[in-house]
Amino acid sequence: MTTVLAPIAGAAIGLAAVPDPVFSQAMVGPGTAIDPLREPVEAVAPIDGTIVKLHPHAYVVVGDDGRGVLVHLGIDTVQLKGEGFRLLAAEGDRVGAGEPVVAWDPAAVEAGGRSPVCPVVALDAVAGSVGEVAEGPVSAGDPLFEWS
Repeated sequence: MTTVLAPIAGAAIGLAAVPDPVFSQAMVGPGTAIDPLREPVEAVAPIDGTIVKLHPHAYVVVGDDGRGVLVHLGIDTVQLKGEGFRLLAAEGDRVGAGEPVVAWDPAAVEAGGRSPVCPVVALDAVAGSVGEVAEGPVSAGDPLFEWS
């Protein structure tokens, strides 16, 4: 069982509410999404593990059990080419759940015409392996869902 933690504070809204079909239809895996507070924030690791992929707008942490969790900071934020994001860790770094990975400002993303909603996805998880997901207000580090 892997407990996936909220990487940022905001409102857990579910993947279906993400304005991108790749996420809303769970094409990359099940999970949830967080509508972040509109203030500068440090997004944290959702599980203990190794950062196997790190872009300014997204990162994947893989635990010792081989399970990977994707955190995507906003929608279509790849188009920003890193502007407005600051890496606080590096690919290959070992991180504990709750340790800062990327600093960013959801309000600036929204001001630029993009959604700041953040999908948090259990990559390649089989259907039914993600239990009940959190709904409503969450703080960074709160449990979001269990992955069995």
